[in-house]
Amino acid sequence: MLTPIDIVPIRRAIISVTDKTGIVELARVLHDEFHIEIISTGGTANTLAAAGVPVVDIASVTGFPEMMDGRVKTLHPAVHGALLALRDDPHHLDAMAAHGIKPVDLLIVNLYAFEKTIKAPDCTLPYAIENIDIGGPSMIRSAAKNYRSVAVVTDPVQYPKLLEQMRRDHGATTARFRLDLAMWAFARTASYDAAIHEYIAAQYFGDGGNAACLQPTMIKSYEKVDDLRYGENPHQAAALYTSGQQPGGIASARQLHGKKLSYINLLDADAAFSLVGEFDRPAAAVIKHANPCGCAVAAGAAEAFELAYAGDPQAAFGGIVAVNTPVDAHVAQVIVAGKKFLEVLLAPDFTADALAILRQRWVDCRLLAAEPQKSPPCPPLKFTDISGGVLVQQADTLREDAEKFSSVATVPPTPAMRSDLLVAWRICKHVKSNAIVIVRDGQLLGVGAGQMSRVTSCRLAVDLARQNGHMAKLAGAVAASDAFFPFADGPKMLIDAGIKALIQPGGSKRDSDTVELCNQHNVAMLLTGVRHFLH
Repeated sequence: MLTPIDIVPIRRAIISVTDKTGIVELARVLHDEFHIEIISTGGTANTLAAAGVPVVDIASVTGFPEMMDGRVKTLHPAVHGALLALRDDPHHLDAMAAHGIKPVDLLIVNLYAFEKTIKAPDCTLPYAIENIDIGGPSMIRSAAKNYRSVAVVTDPVQYPKLLEQMRRDHGATTARFRLDLAMWAFARTASYDAAIHEYIAAQYFGDGGNAACLQPTMIKSYEKVDDLRYGENPHQAAALYTSGQQPGGIASARQLHGKKLSYINLLDADAAFSLVGEFDRPAAAVIKHANPCGCAVAAGAAEAFELAYAGDPQAAFGGIVAVNTPVDAHVAQVIVAGKKFLEVLLAPDFTADALAILRQRWVDCRLLAAEPQKSPPCPPLKFTDISGGVLVQQADTLREDAEKFSSVATVPPTPAMRSDLLVAWRICKHVKSNAIVIVRDGQLLGVGAGQMSRVTSCRLAVDLARQNGHMAKLAGAVAASDAFFPFADGPKMLIDAGIKALIQPGGSKRDSDTVELCNQHNVAMLLTGVRHFLH
């Protein structure tokens, strides 16, 4: 078994970069301070030469010019032999001598910007394919495999660490440093290939069918963007990662004020942001432990917030609030009024006056500006770890056509009821199953969430509405159920409380019992034909 070579002096380096940030300055130090021979390719060689940095063109090393529009330039034994040769293996040394190969001790490569390329709205599949780097990943893998002798740098952020190491060790690198670089190098090629796989799969499976994007092999790559204080509990380590494939959303939100975000803050913020995104009208939502305790739609964000917070003021204390319109000074004044305490407030944006008001009111409240995510070719995927594996499903992004809902009771819903039923239905989609939601005039009055029995959820929704002072509003309110009612007992409890219209998927063997109950009490009912379980 070969043991690591600790100190390796750097005498020759290959530099080939797409992102040329800081490369001239680094190359000048490598040449002037450490007297390193620099080999380079194409545009990088031109950039260095133009800056006065002596450079050897890769073609003089390989004996072949770049060809096929640059597709082939570094795929040559003179390059990969120089990177892969074991410096303490006599057979490797003999082979190098026989073929005139000189070792390379440092590789500096970053790749064609494939991830950036595919984000362009006019990107086509052929153009994306041409921006897949071949030589770069091949060199990176060769150098990283031979980390015992070669240092491989794949990102401009590593340049200062490289120079720090070389200055400390008189122009050399240590085995530990090279292993660290190799780890990041393999992570980079893995994430690069994952981005290519995900993009091509999205093109191939972009028909939106039920199995869209659920390929036989699932490859995902994530980059850490923040270390969190802890997870759901203090003994659980946690961090935030992003895939970079779907811009927008909570993972890329801008924090404008407040304490560092926690794991639970981010979970609840995502739930709030997803809920208000359901509505085209101004909407506000208050989330507590991943469930909405308040939600409302109204003519403006200020009114929507007031109604949402008033839905359950006790639960809203210390909650996460989202609105789906930018926050101006008037909305901010409404939000800060009274003895409220918010952990997070998020919106698409905030005016400067609004930020000043909110920052003065709360020192610690996290203010987040989050842009809605663009719809990818395939519905986004949700991953849930289980013992020994992972469950993958499409996210529930379906927004049904309300005109296709079936009115099955004798009495049809009034236009105002139909509007409330749609609001209740969209809120219900974001409540943990079994879910019951009560709404009146665009305001969430009561929620039954996460119960083992649907009738218990009905009871909780009614009780919460009464406890929060909405007794009078119950008479004439509407209710939504995320799945069918197996029996008429739950609907009866809601109707006895004053509910005048129901919305549910239907599909129970006893749907006729519920319809008969509605007809007996002049209650309207819509069937959606779609279930929205949320576990």
